[in-house]
Amino acid sequence: MMANETTPVRAGAVDVPHGHVIGHEKWNGSQIAQGIQGNVKLILEDNLGVVDFHLSNRFCILYVSEADLVAGNSFRRRLACFRNACSLQGIVIVEKTHISDQYFPAVQKFVVLELGMTLVPVANQGEAAQLIIQLVHELSKDRSSNPFLKKQCSQPLEAPVFHTLQQIPGVGKTKALLLLKQFQSLHQLCNASIQELEQVVGRALAQQIHTFFTQTK
Repeated sequence: MMANETTPVRAGAVDVPHGHVIGHEKWNGSQIAQGIQGNVKLILEDNLGVVDFHLSNRFCILYVSEADLVAGNSFRRRLACFRNACSLQGIVIVEKTHISDQYFPAVQKFVVLELGMTLVPVANQGEAAQLIIQLVHELSKDRSSNPFLKKQCSQPLEAPVFHTLQQIPGVGKTKALLLLKQFQSLHQLCNASIQELEQVVGRALAQQIHTFFTQTK
């Protein structure tokens, strides 16, 4: 699903019904759409611009497929355009496969360090659908239990950030929780110095984490 370089940015919130996902029409019939539809209601529209899926009026998903990574850098312009034009909280889901694995470090550095956005790697569209469903359920729980939680942008992002941290060699669930507690966001963690990381996980793992976020293609 490669984006057209002339695709406009739809900069503004979309009114998403409770427990629903609004997706771009281009995903009609895809594995990711079928996976979402079986668990939450998916509404497809053709005027979402560069956004692939809206989870609420504040959060959205931008999907980078294996084909996008292999084809070149057009997806970077799409993400940068979104970041510069939108006030929405965007989560970037990237297909990390045996084919696209070589491109992943550079993409990770661009999305997390340069754009300051949350990146979550997935193996395929089926895994992406499960992640989206999980996020929708978390957003629904926050909205129904306490309306003031809608102002806390970082809370619904905890699950994908937690998942991303565990992609780092040597970081398990316990270390990931400690890092989230200390740095609170993936962007803050990415900009942490080795000395700051060392206070949480020790010198060896601190160096490993720092290398993971600063490595180049």
